[in-house]
Amino acid sequence: MGFFDKLKKITANLFSGFTEADEAFFEELEETLILADIGMDTALDAVEKLRTRVRKEKLHEQEAVRAALREILAGEMSVDDTALSLSTQPSVVLFIGVNGVGKTTSIGKLAYQLKKKGKHVLLCAGDTFRAAAADQLQIWAERAGCELIRQHEGADPGAVLFDALQAAKARGADVVLCDTAGRLHNKANLMAELAKLSKIIDRECPGCDRETLLVLDATTGQNGLIQARTFQETAGLTGIVLTKLDGTAKGGIVVAIARELGVPVKFAGVGEGIDDLRPFDAKSYVEAII
Repeated sequence: MGFFDKLKKITANLFSGFTEADEAFFEELEETLILADIGMDTALDAVEKLRTRVRKEKLHEQEAVRAALREILAGEMSVDDTALSLSTQPSVVLFIGVNGVGKTTSIGKLAYQLKKKGKHVLLCAGDTFRAAAADQLQIWAERAGCELIRQHEGADPGAVLFDALQAAKARGADVVLCDTAGRLHNKANLMAELAKLSKIIDRECPGCDRETLLVLDATTGQNGLIQARTFQETAGLTGIVLTKLDGTAKGGIVVAIARELGVPVKFAGVGEGIDDLRPFDAKSYVEAII
């Protein structure tokens, strides 16, 4: 994975000249974590925790210090279950986020994964404002071998979701994956539209399992944290899908979001292929980079 390779090089440089965990080492570690977009507060907190452990446990060997750092960073990210909750029939997954982050492709990739597991998946083209959004989702639906419910461009997203939920119930679908219009976080409009979609789900599928996944582009770094904070306030996120991890060494945003918002990263997008959406595992992530 390109992202891991790049970030690993940065941390490898840090440990290559390691002689002891002295103040110079801690300062360099702080700078390294901040450059990886872990966030100032998270970086300072992680380094302080490491400093305390090194002192208390008298850690001198490089591998012992590395292991302690891995545990600390994995602990920062382990905020909730990263598995999707999809036990009801149907269950609903709403994908939200700004334009250009990879919502549509993430939906197609997840549809493909769920289909491979034997789930009957319906896609809902709820982004009715972006030209050709439904056409793009249609292509991904065909690749994944799933049905798509869509209407004309400019249609009411609530009406499209209503149709999708009716179709899901009639056809015995297990999961509805719903695309939504991307936007730069205009809270009033976002809140109004998501509240409307939520009411439709409550009315048509009362008590169903629901996930609200925010799709974030890893290359946006700390801007991603600002987006996540805004969407969390307005939409009540259950998880994050972090895309474009193959092209950046700044995926430390994973740690910052988990720590500051208490929202788990559930999937990582690591390429353009239909198989390139991976369940996110904090322990593996940290082991790959430290």
